[in-house]
Amino acid sequence: MIRGATTGAALLLLVTLLTGCGGRSYCDSVKSHQADLGTIISTGGRGALLQALPVFEDLRAAAPADVADDWQLLVTRITALRNALTDAHVDPASYDPEHPPTGLTPAQRTAILRAAAGVGAADTRQALADLQQEVLDVCHTPLDL
Repeated sequence: MIRGATTGAALLLLVTLLTGCGGRSYCDSVKSHQADLGTIISTGGRGALLQALPVFEDLRAAAPADVADDWQLLVTRITALRNALTDAHVDPASYDPEHPPTGLTPAQRTAILRAAAGVGAADTRQALADLQQEVLDVCHTPLDL
């Protein structure tokens, strides 16, 4: 009876390690999105992070617990920027904060500037750096962003 319980516990631990802590499903997700991210980042221009948001959401869903908070922060900040631009009816590819489109209210402009500042904030940059290092260490593949 003890041996069966020990074997069961070992199998549960193995499954947890393979799927929850940087295991196969997370690494498989990273690798399956690598080409898409490379294309988005290399051709996306100003809107690249917004275009990459669905990929980031998928990776957040597959992320192990030790990087879940970093993925959540990144997705939350990019989502806030997308929402601010959408609420202001602004095309991210053509938005120029120095020359905002006519009809943009001061509140809309402030919301966009705050959301953009959140994306560029030190904690967001650190989360991204940590995610890139985690993917390299655990999945043995670069996550070039």
